[in-house]
Amino acid sequence: MSSANSVYLDYNATAPARPEAKAAIAHALDVGGNPSSVHAAGRAARALVEQARAEVAALIAAPASTVIFTSGGTEANALALESAVAAGAKRLLISAVEHDSVHETAHALARTAGVAVEEIPVDRSGRLDLAWLAERLGRWDAADGKPFVAAMLANNETGVIQPVREAAELVRAADGWLHVDAVQAAGKIEVDSRGLGADTLAVSAHKIGGPQGVGALTFGPRATLTRRQHGGGQERGRRGGTENVPGISGFGAAAKLAREEVEAGKVEEKQAWRDAAAEALKAAGAVVMGEAAPRLPQTLCVAAPGFPSDLQVMALDLTGVMVSAGAACSSGKVKQSPVLAAMDQGDLAACGLRVSGGWATTEADWNRFVEAWFEAHRRHEARRAPVAAGVA
Repeated sequence: MSSANSVYLDYNATAPARPEAKAAIAHALDVGGNPSSVHAAGRAARALVEQARAEVAALIAAPASTVIFTSGGTEANALALESAVAAGAKRLLISAVEHDSVHETAHALARTAGVAVEEIPVDRSGRLDLAWLAERLGRWDAADGKPFVAAMLANNETGVIQPVREAAELVRAADGWLHVDAVQAAGKIEVDSRGLGADTLAVSAHKIGGPQGVGALTFGPRATLTRRQHGGGQERGRRGGTENVPGISGFGAAAKLAREEVEAGKVEEKQAWRDAAAEALKAAGAVVMGEAAPRLPQTLCVAAPGFPSDLQVMALDLTGVMVSAGAACSSGKVKQSPVLAAMDQGDLAACGLRVSGGWATTEADWNRFVEAWFEAHRRHEARRAPVAAGVA
């Protein structure tokens, strides 16, 4: 989506569709057929679905038989939480920096199913407080059923990578269920769903250059999935309805390329561009969120004191540079970041800016962003100066 006149650095919201994904979608449309049909066209469609399932499974190092296709990461997260409650969980421990799809589903279940919800705190770098989690699991009440813990692998706003393996050890010791939202991590770092100790793990196509409206959930032997949609035996009986064959095919194509890029170190190679941009903005007084923690190599979250997020986004957009203020899944709203607030960032929580690159990003894109941000910051400071002088 970058061009001679614009720069797109909002891959954590959605990545531009890869040419190979577009070709796979077009091919699936040409194949036609319902994958549940037994005739030739149906078998051809089924083959496309299973080929894509294998590619998505390889992306997250999971058995293909455990991959359930959904309408996106949001549905995959909801399926995991609802399944845990159906299996007897009565208290959900949700990290304070989870995506809204996890937070809101948990609180919806509190209203409809009567479960309790607790937040796992994070430190100022945005990392899980493992000591808190260990203490809380250590005094678990059996009346609350088996523990359920939701901990994302990488945060969508800051890119901070969570200590999921360490959390998994605590959850396993308490005979609990660990759900991992890996939507932002997949295709940017290595994701090994079984190695992480995840009982369920969610991913999404459009974050890696596939189409929007397709996701997947993988589940391990300790998780029991419930049926979320009725009306057919599709997806091994766990999600009724004819599969979105074109979308799933595009997902598979993107998953294959994303996995190959991670394995070849191509994503990590671009980290230097992100880091150079961060150093430039820090020189102007901006603060890098989660700087002390391991982060996704293509994600930068910065906050400039006194420079509200919405003004930054609008000023940059006017110059053709597209970034976002935190998560982009809130109906286009720009507001104080709950993630930065959970990180105890005070007034900076209203000044956060997320810049995220991806498969088609160039060094020139990051340089263009830096230039545009400095000009926007200069103009903002110039407007503030007379106001400050008047107050003085």
